[in-house]
Amino acid sequence: MQATVTLEYKDEKTAQAIAEAVSPDNFKTPVGLQVKTVRESNKVITEIECEGKLATFTSTIDDLLFSASTAEKTLQTIAKTKR
Repeated sequence: MQATVTLEYKDEKTAQAIAEAVSPDNFKTPVGLQVKTVRESNKVITEIECEGKLATFTSTIDDLLFSASTAEKTLQTIAKTKR
């Protein structure tokens, strides 16, 4: 199974922050699961390959989206406190 998740942001700085926030997940994968996240311009692109169970595949996508959402909320909170 393979998936590509592309998240687009308003600017490169935000995309870089999100990519850095979710990229540690690239190194904590079980055998048969590969996750690679890169930033291209204002987009964060994550490629997921899973040779295991469907549950592992869907959980990985869910974890990625949850991590990205958490990072987005953190950036929003920081932006509000700087005003």
